[in-house]
Amino acid sequence: MLRRIVFALLVFTALASLIGAALIGMRLLGPERVADDATPVFVATAGQVERGRYLALAGNCAGCHTTRGGAAYAGGLAIDTPFGTIYSSNLTSDHAHGLGNWSAAHFWGAMHNGRSRNGRLLYPAFPYPNFTKVTREDSDAIYAYLRSVPAVSVRNVPHALRFPYNTQAALVVWRALSFTPGTFVVDAHRPAEWNRGAYLVDGLGHCIACHGTRNVLGATEEKRGLSGGLIPVENWYAPSLADPQEAGLADWPTADIVALLQSGTSPHGSVLGPMAEVVYQSTQHLSEADLTAMATYLKALPAVAAADDREMANSAKSAATKVSRRDVGVMERGNRIFDQRCAYCHGDVGQGAQDAYPPLAGNRAVNMRSPMNLIQMVRHGGFLPSTAGNPRPYGMPAFGHVLDDSDISAVLTYVRGSWGNDAEPVSARDMMKR
Repeated sequence: MLRRIVFALLVFTALASLIGAALIGMRLLGPERVADDATPVFVATAGQVERGRYLALAGNCAGCHTTRGGAAYAGGLAIDTPFGTIYSSNLTSDHAHGLGNWSAAHFWGAMHNGRSRNGRLLYPAFPYPNFTKVTREDSDAIYAYLRSVPAVSVRNVPHALRFPYNTQAALVVWRALSFTPGTFVVDAHRPAEWNRGAYLVDGLGHCIACHGTRNVLGATEEKRGLSGGLIPVENWYAPSLADPQEAGLADWPTADIVALLQSGTSPHGSVLGPMAEVVYQSTQHLSEADLTAMATYLKALPAVAAADDREMANSAKSAATKVSRRDVGVMERGNRIFDQRCAYCHGDVGQGAQDAYPPLAGNRAVNMRSPMNLIQMVRHGGFLPSTAGNPRPYGMPAFGHVLDDSDISAVLTYVRGSWGNDAEPVSARDMMKR
């Protein structure tokens, strides 16, 4: 215990020193303004605007910069983080609050370097660590499109972050540790389709923002790749896209991956939770060629166990040990709840109903080490996205108002330990995460 306290004090002292040095440097140098283009008047072609509209969909810009029921791209969406709340900015052509006074160079500075028009550092909730890989040509196209969005006079909401995270000095330190501007590097040993997929997945699509692990400073750990991670505050687990036990796609036909991204469902599985929003707002609108490129890249990811699974492997438990940890009384209680609340749709033995309700027996989402997505679904319910390929998707009602935490824990422990499923019981500690 004493060792942990000493370590924490050392970390705090080091960070305080870094922030102090950053403050002194900022006072001496001031913010670095983004240089204007040599040609101040930006004349966009109709084709450039349309391409920008498509790229904005690929980057799911409206997903963060539009509030529910609000004007498109007018900002104001609250984004909760472990450090406080960040509010998305107005991206319309409004001169007072939006991008009306921004040049293409200003916009490129935000995308590539994470700096605002006046040189202030932006918070990485805006995923410039990924957007830095976007080409200048694509950045200019997105800018051209956003300048065509009708002006909406909506003030930008100030962020509500705790000290010291609400300071530019903290961002100086964060960037020194976690960000280097870069470009997308084409792999000459890979086909053009793979490279296009890598550009969309790792750059504009910023998939690692959800499907990657984060360190204590909230930065994505790029070396771990798309190895899965808990989405901060929301408590949804974005599964590993490289682990065949979670959401790895190496053994999926390319057409099924395309179908999943295009319609939200496929013969192998469906999307729910935050991924349903991504399909609804972004990927369903992409071309067949781009979705195929993304599928090609994702299929080629080296198979790597998820971060949690690697830790679990060090103290692997046999199936017999897992069974012994499932309390008989809990399993019986879970069975009763399942029969009353779940079996009508999911079947007496978890077989589901084709094209309607997913099977629970042998389902990867059921057997993942983290039970967080199952807990969220039982508590809050959810729907597949409504898409052109699946206009009337099935949904699951919320049970959080009729089942308490011990009920949910029991029924999920039963589901995760029945019909050949062999996942860990759901604990009281799991249920505490909201």
